[in-house]
Amino acid sequence: MKNLIVIIGGGASGLVAAIAAARNGSNVCIIEKNNRLGKKILATGNGKCNITNEQMNCSYYRSDDMTLVDSVLKQFSTSHTKEFFQELGLLLMDKNGYIYPNSGQAATVLDALLMEVSHLNINVILEANVVDISKKGNGFSISYVKEDKKHTIQGTKVILSTGSKAAPKSGSDGSGYVFGKRFHHTIIPPVPALVQLKGEGNYFKHWSGVRLQGSISIISNKKQLSYCVGELQLTDYGISGIPVFQVSRYVSRALEENKLANITAVLDFLPDIPYSELVSLFETYASSNYYKTIEEILNGMIHKKLSPIILKRGNISTSITGKQLSVSQIKQISSLLKQFSVKIIGTNSFEQAQVCAGGISTKEVDSNLQSKKVKGLYIVGELLDVDGMCGGYNLQWAWATGYLAGISASRNN
Repeated sequence: MKNLIVIIGGGASGLVAAIAAARNGSNVCIIEKNNRLGKKILATGNGKCNITNEQMNCSYYRSDDMTLVDSVLKQFSTSHTKEFFQELGLLLMDKNGYIYPNSGQAATVLDALLMEVSHLNINVILEANVVDISKKGNGFSISYVKEDKKHTIQGTKVILSTGSKAAPKSGSDGSGYVFGKRFHHTIIPPVPALVQLKGEGNYFKHWSGVRLQGSISIISNKKQLSYCVGELQLTDYGISGIPVFQVSRYVSRALEENKLANITAVLDFLPDIPYSELVSLFETYASSNYYKTIEEILNGMIHKKLSPIILKRGNISTSITGKQLSVSQIKQISSLLKQFSVKIIGTNSFEQAQVCAGGISTKEVDSNLQSKKVKGLYIVGELLDVDGMCGGYNLQWAWATGYLAGISASRNN
């Protein structure tokens, strides 16, 4: 087929790239290894698909070089994303700046994309594993295996949208990094991001299942790497929840750079109460509840599963009463409630990670996502060294990079 744009990977960025290119008059082919397109989209936002966010700027993203991020977000903003999906027939819902499909179903978003792919007569090859991409003249030769048979297709442009190594069950197996290396691109080592943290200790099974509003600080070599407030989820292996996801990439990166890095998560179980105020409050509670044990007093302030853990960490008997509590013990307990340290030994694996930190260097693609090393090759989405925070930011990056690459690749075809 003449003047053909071949898109490797039919996820969020690949689908939008295909639609943008086809609308601009190009012949397009998507090669997808799964038996369906957009599999990972269905899992986003806990199945509700947080499409984008009204609060959109570079501060919500991380990369070794942020120049590209700034350029992409200026070219394809939240407004562009909303307009794109509204044109596909989606009614959108704004929940405190978080944009969702009004249906509350990720499947609605995917269906809208797939219907447009069908309407534009985009060729889709499913259950096909791309094994080689090579430059051939002014175009590319793409080899893939389907049903144990090897096939080759010629394309004028190639858009790599294979995803990262996160959530491999969705089809993200890291193959895009291999192709990137073949074309001499720099790969920032990918590590799990938006992922749970594993701790060291024997108390985790005792606090498993607790959810609370708290904060987390990541400390490495006495330096704070990141901080976040929100609902913490305490697990039988460590800690989880949105705030943990937000800071996890810093843990992953620190451990990737130094396997023996000394990393501590400092948890604040009462972030809305300053330490001095907590001490005074505790003294009042202890005085008015002088006949209760310290564990009973704590149970009126925090989740009951935490009380024995706090007291054991402070080496304070659970049976002493409010009347018996000393000022130093009250201060010690207050300190533990405000600064409970957890030794972090790692993150959960790529299987549990929502995205990766790392990938192909953003310095090596232009503002339209075309490779600076190979003309006609485009690199989009999670494959690049860009990871966003929770809240629709990674999908915004996928839509934006896919759209810009699709439009650019379709020019002069």
